[in-house]
Amino acid sequence: MSSTAAPSTLPTRAQRVALFYRDLVGKKFAMALSGVVFFGFVIGHMAGNLQVFLGRQKFNDYAAFLHGTPSLLWGTRLVLLASLIIHVYTGVSLARHSRAARPVRYQVKGQRHPNLAARTMLLSGAVLGAFIVYHLLHLTLGTVHPDFVHLDAYDNVVKGFSVAPVAIAYVVAMSLLALHLYHGAWSMFQSMGLTHPRYTPALRKFAAGASILLAVGFSSIPLAVLFGIVS
Repeated sequence: MSSTAAPSTLPTRAQRVALFYRDLVGKKFAMALSGVVFFGFVIGHMAGNLQVFLGRQKFNDYAAFLHGTPSLLWGTRLVLLASLIIHVYTGVSLARHSRAARPVRYQVKGQRHPNLAARTMLLSGAVLGAFIVYHLLHLTLGTVHPDFVHLDAYDNVVKGFSVAPVAIAYVVAMSLLALHLYHGAWSMFQSMGLTHPRYTPALRKFAAGASILLAVGFSSIPLAVLFGIVS
């Protein structure tokens, strides 16, 4: 007597990931994971950009290294693009879920979340998205730069930020980045279960401190150009 084995009904790894993502916890984890990618990138990006204070040769050598290592450059860009798609789509999805769960707007003053960063996440995210597009057109592709020269990164930065409205716009964008990163980092800790009465205050201070340092670090470059410290 022969028997035929029943076909396996176990979900594949991709199906398990998809099922996990459909759940609210899965979406929050995806937001946290993509946020970790962005947080790591902005730290590295700031460290690289701050080399402008080391002089023209050092900064141009840094730019030449990046363009001379396409696997690193394009690998990073692809990871960031994938993370951006996940981050934006999941963020909108979570916002819709939150509104659906709370269809009636708060009626009593003081019931809204007191955290400005939390209340402006979608707005700051949209503005930062527009800023990223402009930043790429300005200092990567040079299409909106008045005197862009390929691989002359130092002069591109100096000439680009010598225009006061552009420098100020960058500082404003970095302030929004600080707000976005602060709440994003804090939410990441919560999504990953890293909250406890004993060390929650320290995690909150870390999120605030890291966000402020990143904003100050990035803003120091356009301000240094605008005030003639880097020229």
